[in-house]
Amino acid sequence: MNHVVLTGRLTRDPESRKLASGKTVTEFSVATNDYRGGSEKAEYHPVVTWDRLAEICAQYLGKGQLVSILGRLQTRQWEDANKQRHWKTEIVANSVEMLSGKKKKDYAAESAAQALEAQAAALGMSADAPAFSASPDDDALGEADEAAEAEDQELVAA
Repeated sequence: MNHVVLTGRLTRDPESRKLASGKTVTEFSVATNDYRGGSEKAEYHPVVTWDRLAEICAQYLGKGQLVSILGRLQTRQWEDANKQRHWKTEIVANSVEMLSGKKKKDYAAESAAQALEAQAAALGMSADAPAFSASPDDDALGEADEAAEAEDQELVAA
């Protein structure tokens, strides 16, 4: 029986491509740790997914995420231009379970949003209040608000 059960972390972001046949294939590698004799040894396993599973892996997986993979081992061989034979053994996944939640990119976006909220709070702005308000008596404050509004418009344009 050819059956693989593997739990580990992605060593890089998945690479996805569409074949001429219309099928989608996504490749990534997973690192596992083996604890023997009081020491730890890392192993790296290439993983291939196909069709809808490949699309999902490409969209939701990222480097460092913990995953559980069910699949089978497959060994391919080919001959290069120099007539040398090459072999590659990889795991063809039937099922990939995401164990660590969001991608790192999602966490980065979330922390950036929190930083913007903190900055807005420090400037005395709230979600309910208008972003800019100037009193007619305070020209310096009005000019600062206009400058900040111009910067915001430049950021939106970029």
